[in-house]
Amino acid sequence: MNPLNQQQRRMRLWVMGAWMALLILVIWQQLQQELTFNSVGWALFFSVPLLAPLRGLVRCHRYTHTWATLCVLPYFIVGISESVSNPAIRNWALSLLGCSLLWFFALLGYLRVTPSNQAD
Repeated sequence: MNPLNQQQRRMRLWVMGAWMALLILVIWQQLQQELTFNSVGWALFFSVPLLAPLRGLVRCHRYTHTWATLCVLPYFIVGISESVSNPAIRNWALSLLGCSLLWFFALLGYLRVTPSNQAD
């Protein structure tokens, strides 16, 4: 694996920061009312699309950054639908929407600054 240049390191920080913010938002929403076995189970279930690409993101695999853009879709859809239809959690939904867009554009930014012939 080639060492990352300054621009690649910066985009990697954006990717991992947005990923972490999205994970915290998803888990926080499930656990904010009470800590039960059921709420922990739902928190893990809703975190699966975020946890799937984690290994490749940590190892800077370009291919993982490519398919991780698809993992953004569930959070984007929930963010839009809940912000429109559920005023009780509108702030959380808008935060989810913002973090999902941030993660998506950070992933695209990482793909732009890494060479496409990089071996994973």
